[in-house]
Amino acid sequence: MDQRPLGLLTIHVKKGINLAIRDHRSSDPYVVITVADQTLKTRVVKKNCNPVWNEEMTVAIKDPNVPIRLTVFDWDKFTGDDKMGDANIDIQPYLDALKMGMELLRLPNGCAIKRVQPSRQNCLSDESSIVWNNGKITQDMLLRLNNVECGEIEIMLEWHEGAGCRGVTSASKGGVSSST
Repeated sequence: MDQRPLGLLTIHVKKGINLAIRDHRSSDPYVVITVADQTLKTRVVKKNCNPVWNEEMTVAIKDPNVPIRLTVFDWDKFTGDDKMGDANIDIQPYLDALKMGMELLRLPNGCAIKRVQPSRQNCLSDESSIVWNNGKITQDMLLRLNNVECGEIEIMLEWHEGAGCRGVTSASKGGVSSST
């Protein structure tokens, strides 16, 4: 089996909304993204239940079926960090849009390729649009945190295929070839 990644997924962790209070009056939240054996972490935002991170984290996607887990924690100086909720990031609709390949070049900037509705199978709080803009496909998502009383995380997905990557279109059946 080919061990090269399909591509690189950049997850822009934008902000948290109405996160749970885990300290006296607030929390010191940070986000951990886990996919397979990769774990990435944002900085801690002190005393804020509506933190703004605006941080980018890039993970190599080898198997698109391996779940991407987002977990929010409250940093504590003297005790173990408290969990503030979690969500799975469903990238399948995003990967399906990427497989359109060369067909996307005919679309105008700002065109919504696909709209994903919240369901029991995803952690979306609101409709999420996959958009073609300036030669890139992005997806903004508002994720509802599970296993907690309240809280949402706003993120954006962006795909990159660099040297050594297999590519999404070549990994799919009937993928688009770049040779014409």
